[in-house]
Amino acid sequence: MATKAPADSAQVARKSGVIDDITSRLREAEASVLTEYRGLTVTDLANLRAALRPAAADYKIYKNTLARRAAADAGFADLAELLEGPVAIAFVRPDGDAVTAAKALRDFARGNPNLVVKGGMLGPRMLTVREIEALADVPPRTELLGRLANGFQAPLVKAAGLFQAFTRNFAYGLKAYIDKEESRAGTAASPEAGESDQRTPPSAASEETPEQEPTDTAAETENEATNGEEP
Repeated sequence: MATKAPADSAQVARKSGVIDDITSRLREAEASVLTEYRGLTVTDLANLRAALRPAAADYKIYKNTLARRAAADAGFADLAELLEGPVAIAFVRPDGDAVTAAKALRDFARGNPNLVVKGGMLGPRMLTVREIEALADVPPRTELLGRLANGFQAPLVKAAGLFQAFTRNFAYGLKAYIDKEESRAGTAASPEAGESDQRTPPSAASEETPEQEPTDTAAETENEATNGEEP
């Protein structure tokens, strides 16, 4: 008859360590996806772990009894309902990408139907199978960041083009204004020159003055003659 292992035995300590490990992973993971792996060979599991590596995800197999206790300790009691049958959990580390992990699981399951996604969690939120499939359809984080960067860059390029066009048009407008003012100044100078040409020179004016003197002298002589004829 088997005896019950003492509380301080290595087996209990080992189980306690596994429970603590699962609890810590569930709390810290960006996402956790539960899968059924019945029928997968050792090679299949190795290939699946390699496919999850770019997403910084660890694919772990635990005893369901230990995983249930860990889920309860982590505050994810709803997760315990999925821990039936041969279940493995894909933990996406905090520096990982849940979208990439979901894509890897989906693509692997397409080529190997023995892998069945049962559900999971994204942070503290429970995910259904359909939601995990939708997550797999989201573009990867690098692609989203690239789109975001392009979205910021496009308005900047457009603004630079508008500023360049404004500067160029302003330069053209300023040059046209200067040319117009120079032309107007030249036109204004021409009439002044014409008027100066039409004015009578001082010498000519001085010559015309003596011509009026004889007229005045004749008038005086006529007056004197008239005065002399009076009695």
